[in-house]
Amino acid sequence: MRIGKQDQPYTAICTSDAESITVRGHDLVNGLIGQIDFTSYFWLLVTGQMPNEDQVFFANAVLVALAEHGLVPSVVAARMTLAAAPEAVQGAVAAGLLGCGSVVLGSAEIAGKFYASCVEDLRASGDPIEEVAKRNILKWREHTKAVPGFGHPQHSGGDPRAGKLLALADERGVSGEYVAMMRALKAALPETIGRDLPMNVNAAIPSIMLDVGFPLAALKGIGLLCRTAGLIGHLTEEAERPIGFIMSGAAAKAIEYDGE
Repeated sequence: MRIGKQDQPYTAICTSDAESITVRGHDLVNGLIGQIDFTSYFWLLVTGQMPNEDQVFFANAVLVALAEHGLVPSVVAARMTLAAAPEAVQGAVAAGLLGCGSVVLGSAEIAGKFYASCVEDLRASGDPIEEVAKRNILKWREHTKAVPGFGHPQHSGGDPRAGKLLALADERGVSGEYVAMMRALKAALPETIGRDLPMNVNAAIPSIMLDVGFPLAALKGIGLLCRTAGLIGHLTEEAERPIGFIMSGAAAKAIEYDGE
């Protein structure tokens, strides 16, 4: 049974033969191993191009910023999975990543798509950025209440990660049309939703990464990559100092049965 398009049977990422391995046009053994860092390799794998200095700098910065934030749901899921199946580290990592969605971990992608659509509107209309921001927020709220990239349950005064990343982007001169749009959206919040909200890290990451040339389609991959590192750290600790069953027990105590 034929499913989907089948007229382009090609890949430009990797090939190999008996003597060599080629990745994105580069000899893996003699041209990449020991010669580039992993962040640059990640960029190369995703884009097909070697990154410039600013691209490496901000890829590193956002990976560090997002890799760890304590016992968030993905970490809890991973550690409880390892407690129940200590032989399946890969399953525990997968459990932590499967919840990457619109509320936790995957929201940078949603924010990036929203900011990109706003920038497209700005380019096409030529209207002042303030007007574009307002109408796009109102349009967005016709189907979704929360404006992506704004508000945080803990950092109510402003996500310190977002502030640091944006300060670095300004300092290095990479803040462009996406960062400008994100800031215009924030400025429009009081008028459009009735209150101001702080930027969170998922406002800073997509706007900066789009400004330095990272592909929109790969934004979720940033969260997946860096949180994998964080999960491995938590799972290593779980194996040595287990708290998975403690969290499970605490959950059982915290929730009351109200059925028949």
